Amino acid sequence: MGKREKKTVYLFKNMALFSISSFVSKLLVFLLVPFYTSVLTESEYGIADVMQSSLLLLVPMLTVTAGEAALRYGLEYTEDRDEILYHGFRRAIISIAPVALIAVLLSFLFPENRIFFLLFIVLYTANVFYEYMLLYCQGTEEVKKMIIGSVSCTLFIITSNLIFLLIFRLGIYGYLFAQITAFSGSALIMFLLNEGPERLKRRSDNRELRREMDGYGGSLIMYSTASWINNAIDRYFILFMLGSSQNGLYGAAYKIPAILATIQRIFAMAWQMSAVKEYKGEDRDEFFSGMYRLYQAILVLGCSGIILFLKPIAAFMFRKGFFEAWVLVPPLLISIIFGAMEGFLGSIALAFKDGKSMGIATGTGAFFNIVLNYFLIAAFGSFGAAVATFCSYFIMFVLAFIFVRRHTRLQVSLYRDMAAYGLLAAESVMVIRDVRYFYLWNTGIVLLLIFMYHREIRRVVAEALEMVQKRFGHAGQSKG
Repeated sequence: MGKREKKTVYLFKNMALFSISSFVSKLLVFLLVPFYTSVLTESEYGIADVMQSSLLLLVPMLTVTAGEAALRYGLEYTEDRDEILYHGFRRAIISIAPVALIAVLLSFLFPENRIFFLLFIVLYTANVFYEYMLLYCQGTEEVKKMIIGSVSCTLFIITSNLIFLLIFRLGIYGYLFAQITAFSGSALIMFLLNEGPERLKRRSDNRELRREMDGYGGSLIMYSTASWINNAIDRYFILFMLGSSQNGLYGAAYKIPAILATIQRIFAMAWQMSAVKEYKGEDRDEFFSGMYRLYQAILVLGCSGIILFLKPIAAFMFRKGFFEAWVLVPPLLISIIFGAMEGFLGSIALAFKDGKSMGIATGTGAFFNIVLNYFLIAAFGSFGAAVATFCSYFIMFVLAFIFVRRHTRLQVSLYRDMAAYGLLAAESVMVIRDVRYFYLWNTGIVLLLIFMYHREIRRVVAEALEMVQKRFGHAGQSKG
């Protein structure tokens, strides 16, 4: 097996494993959306969505992105994984104190919402350990243990939701109790599977490694904070400018792009590991370029397919007044593509330990996101927030592409990709405006996109068939 084949097998093997975790988790959670939108009000859903979004900001910021450091250094420093686990837990415990302090202060300032602030402390504690254990498992290449943790989290969520929402009818409190139960239970499972107690006892007290991890993590704070702004600031603008009900609709609208985000996350998790392993390789430019084109093709075709069937999907997922959220989906879907490609480029930059460039790219996107959110929400309501997200992600992607070219020469078809984005925009306008013969026009666009990316599609099929043939061929020879 050649070098290129080994790299592809390593990437695809990890993608296959992550697919088990992601598809089981996301499919089951996807099926829960109609349940949530039937038992929670728009206002309750909006409050829960803001609490979840706050976790995305606070966990990496207060832990000095210890999880990302564990992923990066766990792949490289295989003999110090006990120390890496200890350092992450130490950072997680320290981070709880400021969250608890701020939440308690806010509970006195806003006594009518005291229970939510106090529950947030518990939710943060459970989530910070869960997120760290996921990234630790990924960094130590214990992908199967990560999958067990992720799938168990999903099963905990489903079971807890049925108990707290359906049986005890606790509403938003039941929703939050289910999240806390799932995060804490699955974090404990991963900790025990990784022999956590024994690892913490065996740690080597490598202070130099801890300082290096903190330095790397510190360089990513701007990157993670700006990424959070791009992911979540629109929810806060909508909450304060339009109210919690509109924020609930906006949060529900994100559940459809989550279908495409699932594919993106599967590739991204596997790609992070491959980028770190291959960034010193002689043929890295060719490998990175091929993966870029393949990833681009998958995202564009996936986005186009979801837009084509957007209304039937929305009719299945959304109940009561949530259905009107479907109109917000197209710009959010295209945003996923730019966010995913920026993340792909970010993994390359971070493999070279260049967090500064990605911080600048995401920081610039975050600045435009804040400015555009204010003006576009005032003019167009929630749809303005979706457009602001789209614009900021596009800016981030362009800057990331420019910065990554310092490290590797990506051979890509920019004119073809820009034409594909234009076709997606046209498809989005037609579905929003309810253009006559929409399905006929948009089926034509999907077929045209398939033709434009036929080389990448053929490559995926050919390499998949080759891998299957070799696997079963070897199995057959062994039996013979």
